[in-house]
Amino acid sequence: MKVINVQEAKTQLSRLIDLAASGEPVLLAKHGKPLAKLTAYEPERDPRPLGGLEGLIRISDDFDDEDPRIGALFENA
Repeated sequence: MKVINVQEAKTQLSRLIDLAASGEPVLLAKHGKPLAKLTAYEPERDPRPLGGLEGLIRISDDFDDEDPRIGALFENA
């Protein structure tokens, strides 16, 4: 991560924005103390609606029943 003094960043803002947009975060510092991080913008996504496959998937009634073959594997171990 590139660390740039705020004073220097004022004169190179356009180049620093290009760096951040390409995926290279830039840390802005004042007197050597980190203050802010410049990163690429990621637009907010709409939340995905729940239940999109409702009615398309069927779960059998015995889904939660124990399988005797698997139980035997644990008992014989």
